[in-house]
Amino acid sequence: MATLKDVAAECGLTVTTVSRVLNNRGYISDETRAKVFAAMEKLNYTPNEVARSLSKKATNTIGVIVPHIRHPYFAEMISNIENAASKKGYKIILYNTKGRDNKEKVYLDMCTSNRVAGIILFSASIAVQEFTDSKIPLVTVERYVENGTAAVECDNKQGGELAAQHLIDQGCKRLLNVSGVTENSMPADDRTLGFEEVCKKNGIYYKVIETNIGQYNSLDYHELLEGALELDDEIDGVFASSDLIASQVLQVCSKLGKRVPEDVKLVGFDDVMISQITNPPISTIHQPIKEMASAAVDMVVAASEGKTVPKRTLLPVTLVKREST
Repeated sequence: MATLKDVAAECGLTVTTVSRVLNNRGYISDETRAKVFAAMEKLNYTPNEVARSLSKKATNTIGVIVPHIRHPYFAEMISNIENAASKKGYKIILYNTKGRDNKEKVYLDMCTSNRVAGIILFSASIAVQEFTDSKIPLVTVERYVENGTAAVECDNKQGGELAAQHLIDQGCKRLLNVSGVTENSMPADDRTLGFEEVCKKNGIYYKVIETNIGQYNSLDYHELLEGALELDDEIDGVFASSDLIASQVLQVCSKLGKRVPEDVKLVGFDDVMISQITNPPISTIHQPIKEMASAAVDMVVAASEGKTVPKRTLLPVTLVKREST
């Protein structure tokens, strides 16, 4: 079994330098880090995380808590977080609450007991308030809590504005917005706010239908969408608060004999893979998922090292035009 000394000899560095890379202490160049990881892979060397955690206050592990792993947005975000963490010598522990708010507190406690360097949290429940006394950095994504270390968000209001204006520019006269879950107040609610402001400014008729936690947990919006489009047969533009919902709008329109984009034009939100593989591909608001994931990891690492991080980071979004409009 390879040892730390073997890794050091393989990459031509001192044991101290290799140890600094593994523990992410001090400045380490990307070249040096790459050499160490390459040697570790070649020798099949695995650090003893238990021993390391006993010698320091935290492991090089980041806890990531999400409400869904099936949702395309969270799947892509998790992948980008893991990649960003790996580049900094960190691993992630993934927790999936599956819509059960009581699990959030359990997972926060598990992160504490596992001595994680920090936590990246995606959720809407209030259980996080019980985490106030913890000294572990808590970075939230698309959620803001007063007792958190930092929050990373996209400009949701800008996204709603871009979506509404694009539909209006494409000639739509009666717009429908399928909003987020009403039971919880989240930054994503600003998508509807931006949408409404543009519609009012342009004197355009619009309607907002709200989704509920049951639909969010099941990821099934077909019944809601079918009811809304049957109730108002003259809707000619739809802004869905996620690409997942937008893809189901396509299915419902097909069922009702409505053509996209000829009869109904459609804009989603997120710009995940599903928006590119539907027929037609979906125009959407691009959320900078890769940049948000990287920022969240950077803040966890910096905060765990005692550095000051910005309380709130807001990243811009852009409109991606595809065949659905």
